[in-house]
Amino acid sequence: MNKISAHHTKQKLIDTASDLIWKNSYGSVSVDDICKTAGVKKGSFYHFFPSKIDLVLASMDAHFQSKKAVYDSIFSPQTPPLQRFEQLADFLYEMQAEAVAKHGKVCGCPYTTLGSEMAGQEDVIRHKLNELTKCFERYYENAIRDLIIEGLLPEKTNVKTKSQEIFTYFIGVFTLARIQNDLELLKRDLKPGLLKTLGLKDKLQEQ
Repeated sequence: MNKISAHHTKQKLIDTASDLIWKNSYGSVSVDDICKTAGVKKGSFYHFFPSKIDLVLASMDAHFQSKKAVYDSIFSPQTPPLQRFEQLADFLYEMQAEAVAKHGKVCGCPYTTLGSEMAGQEDVIRHKLNELTKCFERYYENAIRDLIIEGLLPEKTNVKTKSQEIFTYFIGVFTLARIQNDLELLKRDLKPGLLKTLGLKDKLQEQ
């Protein structure tokens, strides 16, 4: 297997695992399922990944990296801070809509889906989720600081606590949308709920 072919095979396994586990669950998806869907021999799987857990960790990193450029753009310091959060809500809704078009159902947050099932069983999953959560929260924290500078939030606002509240809100609304399989819930509630969590429900930017 040459380097190009090996990279393609490894990436195919990562992408397939991400899709299957996000759509279903970790426990319901076997190595055989992943290999069959990816069109990859089982021997190739174990060439790249000692176990399913190792593949899942790789898929979590890959998912974050695939979204990092978008987050960097959304949370650019050149963009007004309130607009950053509005754009984030639009992006997250679009990501869920694409998942519905692809999988036929609302899939919710991939990290929450995996974490609620596996974080209590596998410490490496829990540690990875905590690591990625902090990465997302740093984006929120920087934007919240700028909201304070602009006078849209009180100076006494606890930046870290507010950032954690935003992440918690996302976990709740995406979990509910997955349970109810209701994309319209996200379309209706995602942005207003985010702004309410920020304390900015009545401060939408003028279009």
